[in-house]
Amino acid sequence: MSAEKRVVIRTEGLEKAFRRIKALKGVDLTIKDGDVVVIIGPSGSGKSTFLRCLNRLEEPTGGKIFFNGEDITSRGSDINRHRQKMGMVFQHFNLFNNMTIMDNLILGPTKLLGLSKAEATERAQKLLDRVGLGDRGANYPSQLSGGQKQRIAIVRALCMEPEVMLFDEPTSALDPEMVGEVLEVMKDLAMNKTTMVVVTHEMGFAREVGERVIFMDDGQIMEEGTPQEIFDNPQCERLKSFLAKVL
Repeated sequence: MSAEKRVVIRTEGLEKAFRRIKALKGVDLTIKDGDVVVIIGPSGSGKSTFLRCLNRLEEPTGGKIFFNGEDITSRGSDINRHRQKMGMVFQHFNLFNNMTIMDNLILGPTKLLGLSKAEATERAQKLLDRVGLGDRGANYPSQLSGGQKQRIAIVRALCMEPEVMLFDEPTSALDPEMVGEVLEVMKDLAMNKTTMVVVTHEMGFAREVGERVIFMDDGQIMEEGTPQEIFDNPQCERLKSFLAKVL
C-alpha cells in the first residue's frame, strides 16, 4: 500500500463577504502533497477569491484555513512566513520593470530566505534553463513577450522553493498563441509532482493535467471529481449547463 499523502492545505467552512455580497459560502477543500487541483467555473463564481484567501491576500470573513496543520486564519499566525511557502502566479506578471529578469528573480530569495546573491543566481539560472529562457537573465521585462513574462513570473515563484503553487488564471491575459508555452511549463511542474491549485478557463489543461477538478458556482463547490467524472459524466445541472457553453 502507498503511504497516505500529507495534507498541505485544508479549508473548513471558508466564507468571504464583500459588504452584502457573499463571494464564498462555506467552502471545504483538502489539498494533499503532490495534488494538482484545477478549479473551473463561470466568472464571478468565487474561484479567484478562494485562491486569494488561501494565502490571505483576501481576508476570509468566516471559516478556517489550515496550512501544514497550522490555522493561518488565527490572530497569532505569521502569514508572511507562510506566504514564503506558497508561490502565487497572477493574471498579470507584476515584474519590476526597472530591474533585469535576474534581479527580479533573486530579490525574494536574498531578502526573505537569506541566500547569497551567488546562491540565488545559481538557483534562478537553473530554473530559467528549465523553462527555456536561460539566455534572458540580463533582459528587462519590456524586452519579453507576454508568454515569456508569465514564464518568468512562474520562475520567480519557484525560486522561493514553495510547498504549493497557486495559479490565478495565469493565461487569461495572454494572446492565444502564447498560452501554450505557459501551459507547457505548468504541465512540467505537474509531472514533477509539484502541489498546484490552478484557477483556469483552459478546459483542455483541466482535463489533461488536473488530478481533481473542482467546479465552483455562486461561491460554493458544486461538484468535484476526476477530469473524466467532471467532463464526461457531470452530475449537477449547473455543471452540465456550464460545460455546454465552454466545450
